[in-house]
Amino acid sequence: MISLLLLALGGLLTVGLVVLAFAGPSSDKASARRLVAVRERHVVTQASAMEAQMRRITGRSASRADLAAMRFFPKPAELQKRLDMTGKSWTVGQYASATVGLAVLVTALLSLRGLPFLLAMFLGIALGAFIPHMVIGKLIKGRIGKFNAKFPDAIELLVRGLRSGLPISETMQVVAAEVPGPVGEEFRSVSDKMKIGRSMDVALQETADRLGTPEFQFFCITIAIQRETGGNLAETLQNLATVLRQRAQMKLKIKAMSSESKASAYIIGSLPFIVFGLIYMINPPYMLGFFSDIRLMVIGGGGMCWMALGAFIMSKMISFEI
Repeated sequence: MISLLLLALGGLLTVGLVVLAFAGPSSDKASARRLVAVRERHVVTQASAMEAQMRRITGRSASRADLAAMRFFPKPAELQKRLDMTGKSWTVGQYASATVGLAVLVTALLSLRGLPFLLAMFLGIALGAFIPHMVIGKLIKGRIGKFNAKFPDAIELLVRGLRSGLPISETMQVVAAEVPGPVGEEFRSVSDKMKIGRSMDVALQETADRLGTPEFQFFCITIAIQRETGGNLAETLQNLATVLRQRAQMKLKIKAMSSESKASAYIIGSLPFIVFGLIYMINPPYMLGFFSDIRLMVIGGGGMCWMALGAFIMSKMISFEI
């Protein structure tokens, strides 16, 4: 009976958090924000008009879930920046709701399987914190990979536009319209910021800070240096595109050479956990001794520390700075 109550409570809490996260602000508050935006657009100062236009372009407003999550998360600004790197319109409140809901659901399911409540709660919190973080990291890595794959093509398109006599601002608009994927989205964002009064250097640097890729940072530095010293921008960008292609080829070569070592490390590192899970499914009381006997707990903790040290050393051996 207690297990069913825990499961029902976890399900209700998960549904409630999801509804709270995606419900958004009320219509009255949305109307008030629109009135404030209209009033700010008619203010004569350039700074307030620019900020009002930026809010209109991003279309983002903080909901109650976002405000509640920002009180509990240690660095909400860094978390929001990480969410923006995925290219999705996710907020801190939605991330917090997914984390708490997953933790409660895992805790309830493990409690129904017979695990002690404290152990189930610990595993639920760990999985609730790890899985959303891992998903966000995978999305960021995939988007950055797509961006870096198309970025040299975008630079060459800029080069062709400059050689045909177009200014750099118009060539960026061409890239935003012609290149699909993350590259077009980021250049479209730069063009929109330039239309509302942001300088090119500031717009590019904001995009570089959000992306966090060395490739786009090279591009920003190239544009900034050329604007200060002059020279042939088309030739400079052509050389940059060549360097970025060679850099991508070197990364792929290193990835191919280290793939065997990575596969061996993954297999060796996952074997103890796989064996533990299989034995627990066959004979749960036999493996529960690792959570009740102090000697087994010390041995298990020592083994995990040694495995973590080995994984750290192997990761450093196969990571190269290019």
